Amino acid sequence: MKVGYKDLGTMPYKECWELQQSLFDSRLKLKKDGVAEDCGTILIVEHPPVYTLGKSGNQSNMLIPESYLKSLGAEFFHIDRGGDITFHGPGQIVCYPILDIDMLGIGLRRYIEALEEAVIQTIALYGIKGERLDGATGVWICNRNSDNTPTNWRKICAIGVKASHFVTMHGLALNVSTDLKWFNMINPCGFTDKGVTSIEKETGKKIDIEKVKTELVENLKNALKR
Repeated sequence: MKVGYKDLGTMPYKECWELQQSLFDSRLKLKKDGVAEDCGTILIVEHPPVYTLGKSGNQSNMLIPESYLKSLGAEFFHIDRGGDITFHGPGQIVCYPILDIDMLGIGLRRYIEALEEAVIQTIALYGIKGERLDGATGVWICNRNSDNTPTNWRKICAIGVKASHFVTMHGLALNVSTDLKWFNMINPCGFTDKGVTSIEKETGKKIDIEKVKTELVENLKNALKR
């Protein structure tokens, strides 16, 4: 089945959230009416600095007052996705698939695995080994001791989704050249014992974010077919 793709460039979080909701509602109506001709659309966007807290997240994972965030030029939203708190900003690819995964023939767990797999395949192109971590969605990187024991876990991609009647919204955020200092103001995804990283930090090289966008979308489309 066909899946569309749209690069929104840079868009404020609230405006993009409203766009997502509109597409989500439209997709639900198409599903109800049985007239959908495709599976939906993958949105790609970068946001100005913003923190978002999932519906089951803990406010205490925001480590500074919201008033101070505003003085830094950042926004804060409590939203309806799963997961805890995370940051979005320049240099980060945010991917919002608004998809009818029922039409794709997969369930929610398989869908989240497809998001993770797309990121793992994408960062592998830059010599980075992405891994899954039990009990924590997203894509992680770690070091390995001589006995192959993992250490120094750090997240390169956060994932948080919402689904209703097998239609999805929200999605993933992949750090490409993100200023990681923004993450010092939160317990990222609720973790206090793990770090955050980016493709540029891991490679020590300047990365073309437009190229990564194309690679990520292609890998996601392939992952959704498997």
